[in-house]
Amino acid sequence: MAKTGNRGTIKPALGFSPEEDAQKLRKAMKGLGTDEDAITDIVANRSISQRQQILITYKSTIGRDLIGDLKSELSGSFEKVIIGLMTPITLYDVQELKRAMKGAGTDEGCLIEILASRSGEEIQRINETYKRQYGTTLEKDIVSDTSSVFRRVLVSLATGNRDESHYVDAGLAQQDAQCLYESGEKKWGTNEGQFMTILCSRNRNHLLQVFDEYKRIAKKDITESIKSEMSGDLEDALLAVVKCIRNKHAYFAERLYYSMKGLGTDDDTLIRVMVSRCEVDMLDIRHEFKRMYGKSLYSFIKGDTSGDYRKVLLLLCGGED
Repeated sequence: MAKTGNRGTIKPALGFSPEEDAQKLRKAMKGLGTDEDAITDIVANRSISQRQQILITYKSTIGRDLIGDLKSELSGSFEKVIIGLMTPITLYDVQELKRAMKGAGTDEGCLIEILASRSGEEIQRINETYKRQYGTTLEKDIVSDTSSVFRRVLVSLATGNRDESHYVDAGLAQQDAQCLYESGEKKWGTNEGQFMTILCSRNRNHLLQVFDEYKRIAKKDITESIKSEMSGDLEDALLAVVKCIRNKHAYFAERLYYSMKGLGTDDDTLIRVMVSRCEVDMLDIRHEFKRMYGKSLYSFIKGDTSGDYRKVLLLLCGGED
């Protein structure tokens, strides 16, 4: 796996001056009309830590809240991208999780995507920030907003308790594969609990071996079994876990593809993946996207969005493949 942070499309700007950027942003929003290009040019070409410096400098030199100013000047999807970029990465995940559970209806896809793809360390930070931010625990909110085995899977992922070692016990891998086979394909009615325990707690290398063993025993891929044995949110959650274990970049590429494929765009997903991965592994996601769909992510975004929204997303995409 590529080391986090060096496979992003957004890099820190050279010759960075938070004072200069703060003044430029104020100028872009002062008086009649807003200079969206100027805002895009600064926000999408700075690293997350540089953006945090701009926030602080804006407040200390101009005496105003930059987020508040941006919210009052911008709107729609473009606003969502810009505000997302100005938000520290863990807090952004936390706000997205909260949004997914707020009000009527739940955005299950968002809960699954964040909880299945973040590392144990990231999940710990999310839990701490969530509690600080909302005065309640992430687990409590998940429990009150979801049900049955799907709830158990999310709670399990939200503890961030996956074994992070690289150790593979061949005997245990065989045993796990057999156990998955016997709780799914082999018997009538699936024991989802077994699937959950193994998929949500074992380390990545171990699970890769379990998936190989499973194929040998069941004569089919674990994803095919999940699709035939489960349904709805539970199926989506366990498939996401398997996909993230195998190839996280391909998982995000698929999320992006389906957010733009067909009628209408799922802007929430498109924005979240672009914002949260642009400094982490967007180069790898782009590569997988091209490999899987035969077209570049850049061309997909170009054909599916418009205006300032398109402009900022293309900058985050970082170029044509």
